[in-house]
Amino acid sequence: MKKLWTVWLVCLLLYLAACGTGAGPESPTSGQSAPAAGSIGEGSQGEPAGEVPQAGSQEETEMKQDTFYLTVGEETFAAAFADNVGAQGLKELLAQGPVTIRLRDYGGFEKVGALGQSLPASDVQTTTQAGDIVLYQGDQIVLFYGSNSWSYTRLGQISDLSGWEEALGPGDVSVTLSLAGSRE
Repeated sequence: MKKLWTVWLVCLLLYLAACGTGAGPESPTSGQSAPAAGSIGEGSQGEPAGEVPQAGSQEETEMKQDTFYLTVGEETFAAAFADNVGAQGLKELLAQGPVTIRLRDYGGFEKVGALGQSLPASDVQTTTQAGDIVLYQGDQIVLFYGSNSWSYTRLGQISDLSGWEEALGPGDVSVTLSLAGSRE
């Protein structure tokens, strides 16, 4: 019985020590720095990880935003965020600033490129269509101008496909993703 009380007391002290310090991983605060591992996604209370934006702040507005933009050369396309942890992770990444990705053509129906970091994945078997934006293997962005069936995490969908396939063109292409309508 004494051992049980000792274990209980140690657990209680550890819990109080952890709760009382207020310390935790800090969110990056400078421009393009990458988030710390595990900082993208949701915290233990279902809230976004990291600091909570102040009411009415630009960061709060960006986090509530339902649209992001892809700029390919001189063309900018609006896309609607999907409703999942991967899209939320992308939104948090883009709130830090635009991200440019070099994409290569694959299979004659998609462009794929390394994001440079991992996002939370919730892969499901998906048949894609032109304009779909997905996460592959947690750290690859795939833009579709054709169709494919595979296990992906859907990140978004281009709203207006006018000129989409032409903008992606043949071969490699650089695409900038952002929360603003043009390159920043």
